Amino acid sequence: MEAPPGRNDIPWLIGVTLFGGVLAPVTLIFSLPGTAAATAALLLNFEAVATTLIAAAVVGEWVSRRVWVALGCITASCIILTYDPAAGLGLSLPALGILLTCLFWAVDNNLGQRLSAKDPLIVISVKGIGSGTVTFLAALAAGEALPAPVTAAAAMIVGFLCYGGLTSILFLLALRGIGAARAGSLLAVSPFFGVFFSLLLFAELPTSAFYVALPIMALGAWLLISEEHTHPHRHPKIVHEHRHRHDDLHHDHTHAAGDPPFSASGEHSHMHAHTEIFHEHPHQPDIHHRHSHRR
Repeated sequence: MEAPPGRNDIPWLIGVTLFGGVLAPVTLIFSLPGTAAATAALLLNFEAVATTLIAAAVVGEWVSRRVWVALGCITASCIILTYDPAAGLGLSLPALGILLTCLFWAVDNNLGQRLSAKDPLIVISVKGIGSGTVTFLAALAAGEALPAPVTAAAAMIVGFLCYGGLTSILFLLALRGIGAARAGSLLAVSPFFGVFFSLLLFAELPTSAFYVALPIMALGAWLLISEEHTHPHRHPKIVHEHRHRHDDLHHDHTHAAGDPPFSASGEHSHMHAHTEIFHEHPHQPDIHHRHSHRR
């Protein structure tokens, strides 16, 4: 059983709906027609950069030197892919639109971490219904025609599996477990699948800049996903509610008579307290490890 969102979570729900469900996909739709499919897929790696920068600068998540090097590689690759000598200022507007999309999704990722301890099914349902309603009404106002039922059904199935349904629920669980910066880092793997399928499905070949940017991007992605982090750290006293188990070094509290029973997987959700502890083990900036680090 998961903890449901409360009244204090409403601003975060509005934020993820606006940035992740409306602004990002609409910007992407207008940017894709002017960019080769493989190039667009590779540019989506910038979401990892923007997510980590926001997590470090605003949320205060710790980022290692290795990750900064990785972000530099990905950013350099994006600059190469965005350069277009024939365009104004030497920059491709569609490519810049994809980078702006990544920025919107990065804001969504960091706002989503605020909701990561809550029931992901409820959070994603609210986000999907809210953003779907807004974009549907906007499309009708713009004079867009409704798609054929078969096309709409196919798009909804693909969207549920690959974008706004199952994928979003799993990503929210990842935010809970490893934090926005690390979850965003793992997103750096997914664009390479997009590159593979774009080269497989489309006859259009990317420009020479793509082949220069690809190995730089791959290096940055490898540095991100292979990072490890361990050091002595302190857990302050805290009282909160989320789904948890009792074999993870952090949940050794006792239970009252009214607390819910464990599920078949050994988890349950209820309000519980953590006492102050100091220990060392490999960890990520999950909901229990958002401590500060000495530089």
